[in-house]
Amino acid sequence: MNFTRWSARLPGTQRRAAARTEQTASPDRRGEGSVPAARSEQLTDEPPSVPAVDELRVREVLDRVPSLVALVHGPDHRIAYVNDAYTTAFGVRPLGERAREALPELDALGLFPLLDQVQRSGKPRTVKSRKAPDGRSYTFTCTPVAQGDGKGGSAGRGVLVFATDVTDHAEAAERLRASERRQRETAVTLQRSLLPQELEEPDDLRVAATYHPGGTEAAVGGDWYDVITLGGGRTALVIGDVMGRGVRAAAVMGQLRTAVRAYARLDLPPHEVLQLLDGLAAEIDANQIATCAYAVHDPNEGKLVYASAGHLPILVRDENGTVLRADEPTGPPLGTGGWMHSSGSIPLSPGSTAVLYTDGLVERRDADLDEGIAALERALAGATGTPQVVCDRLVRSAGVTPDHDDDVAVLVLQHPARTGPDSELFRNAALELLGGVEAAPRARAFASGVLTSWRFPADLHDLGVLATSELVANSLQHGTPPMRLRLRRTDRRLIIEVTDGDDHLPRRRRAEPGDESGRGIAIVATIASNWGCRRTPGGGKAVWCEFALPRTQGT
Repeated sequence: MNFTRWSARLPGTQRRAAARTEQTASPDRRGEGSVPAARSEQLTDEPPSVPAVDELRVREVLDRVPSLVALVHGPDHRIAYVNDAYTTAFGVRPLGERAREALPELDALGLFPLLDQVQRSGKPRTVKSRKAPDGRSYTFTCTPVAQGDGKGGSAGRGVLVFATDVTDHAEAAERLRASERRQRETAVTLQRSLLPQELEEPDDLRVAATYHPGGTEAAVGGDWYDVITLGGGRTALVIGDVMGRGVRAAAVMGQLRTAVRAYARLDLPPHEVLQLLDGLAAEIDANQIATCAYAVHDPNEGKLVYASAGHLPILVRDENGTVLRADEPTGPPLGTGGWMHSSGSIPLSPGSTAVLYTDGLVERRDADLDEGIAALERALAGATGTPQVVCDRLVRSAGVTPDHDDDVAVLVLQHPARTGPDSELFRNAALELLGGVEAAPRARAFASGVLTSWRFPADLHDLGVLATSELVANSLQHGTPPMRLRLRRTDRRLIIEVTDGDDHLPRRRRAEPGDESGRGIAIVATIASNWGCRRTPGGGKAVWCEFALPRTQGT
């Protein structure tokens, strides 16, 4: 194969040849007596002239370059030339043979469709960083080359394959990707470790939650959720989202989640919890903004009382399939300061399902946020089954995939409508206490009759009557009307609660031997599994205690 016939048609070759012709045809003219150019060069100390690039032979250049070069021609890509670097990398290749059989390395790299495309179109193409059978990575550029006889069709066109070794760059890029994967794994591990490993299981609610980290980079956000049993049958439900990405956002999330659990133990109204959390968020990082929704469920009230710090509205599907949306956020995001949050409520009757979620579930770059929330409402309207089934269906309906560009957290809770034998395990009884000396014995008699009808064993019956007597006596002595006694049983515990109109919260204290009072709360705390107190929304307080039921009582 005459390589000169091909090299004359390399891009730019004809242009450089024409330039040389013009320079030769226009010699430098000098006046009389001037020294000829050749002699003037000999009389100077300047080094001999270096041959121009255009004077170099193409083959000599290609033979010496460290990159891999091959030239193929014709529709079946027959080998016209391979340089020394190519031979060193892949071995000797016979000229004139079809490349598909003689250059198996190009076939392994999937380059033959590209060669066909370049030959047909006459336009160069490049593929980046492909790993060859020799273990090295190359970037291939395929350039069309016309034959020296001027044929311009694809049959008279060859393809120059130029491969640059980019192994070092590819390895560096892979190390960078591996480092990013490790960082993301660290962030995801931190994020998941800060989320509840197991959700608490309230007596009156069924709950499920899911978390999906966003993207494939180290861009894990600060989404979180939590379920906190408050005692007395009440449950707090939390969902939040720390703005930002990475380990920092996850760390701030962990601090806020821990603080929420601590504040929840105070059994404060939702807006007061967020008020405390707002101040803490500003102390943690004044530049870190977070949204949060905090809700409390009391099975005796049939509603969720909630407060929101810039978070998305809670959705509730009632027993008839109608979806309700909670009112707009009741305050700005956490960390902004200078705002008084307020509490709202939304019905949650038996048979209802509520959903708390972060913006990754409904927010899309190409759609309005309200459209995403409306789509979630439609999905919730048709979602039935257990909370976990509902959770999974909502995530699927939102199109959340492993490469989703934002974190997603979803918390689903159901207040089941209990019927049949199951309903026998959930009972309520209440008595209005009018005050006076007859209130205490009347309360004891009422508690005794209720506990007997609920078929509690004798020891639990007696402890329940004693706890009722002490709580009522405490309310009669330190509280004000109206006063009310409420007994409640679930499949796991007996709850005794007394409310009155005074908002002074009792505390357990050590009574001295001569004291005539101060022992009631201490007795209750000793005999009960748990006890607590809280202020009620309309003013006043509630003091309660719990007794865990024997396993046979919960079946």
